[in-house]
Amino acid sequence: MKRLRFPRCMAGAALALLIGGCAAGGDVRKPIPAATHAATQAAHRLVVVLPGRGDDLASLERRRVAQTIQAAWPDADVILTGLTMPFYRQGQASKRLHDEIIGPAQGPGNRELWIVGISLGGMGAMLYEREYPGQADGILLLSPYLGDNAIHDEIRAAGSLARWNPGPLQAVNAGTFQHELWRTAKTWQQTPTRAAAVWLGYGSDEPFRTPIELLSPALPADHVVMLPGRHDWKLWNAALQEMLKRIRIERDAIGEPRSRIN
Repeated sequence: MKRLRFPRCMAGAALALLIGGCAAGGDVRKPIPAATHAATQAAHRLVVVLPGRGDDLASLERRRVAQTIQAAWPDADVILTGLTMPFYRQGQASKRLHDEIIGPAQGPGNRELWIVGISLGGMGAMLYEREYPGQADGILLLSPYLGDNAIHDEIRAAGSLARWNPGPLQAVNAGTFQHELWRTAKTWQQTPTRAAAVWLGYGSDEPFRTPIELLSPALPADHVVMLPGRHDWKLWNAALQEMLKRIRIERDAIGEPRSRIN
């Protein structure tokens, strides 16, 4: 694995958006695949899960992601999605996620919205935050894909994310999405109340560890979970459970429920 550090069949970020390669497939002419796991008690949260590049709706079901979330949050309706690479390549992933999944599922009421993004899905969660800032009460990033080496080198050359200038806001496409990802991270660093809504998990032997550690200073230190492991489900299951536990402890300390963070 070289620049993109996804499976070896990909060589760069723009290529990953333009070519399906060994990514999970999907028919963009149809609605985004989704499966809802209803809360086991009165639902006060909606959790939407975005898969990694090699995963789809069926693999999220096999990994029992909804059951892991509901073991910690029995008051959560969980929607597993099949927001796979073809939807990102189409260039409308955030809008379609909002229009087809999140908007209809939220409905009336004040229940919280949480987004869990795994690897490629972490990128998807950040791009959703860019398009719909503050819509989610919480964002859980598991080993998020954060672009290619060039953008990381640019940030390091500036001295840090805090010193980096992302330039004018741009429409998201294959040539701009990396800057827009990091622009979102920079807004978190500039807005501590919003950063407090974000949680980050990754592995000690994580192929994305270097760029993730460029991002982590933008978040509260206790919202960053680094565990032994690599870019795989063993790590993600453990990190997800740890993040859910920390969120519960934090919420208990300030009194549940907590109002929407904006």
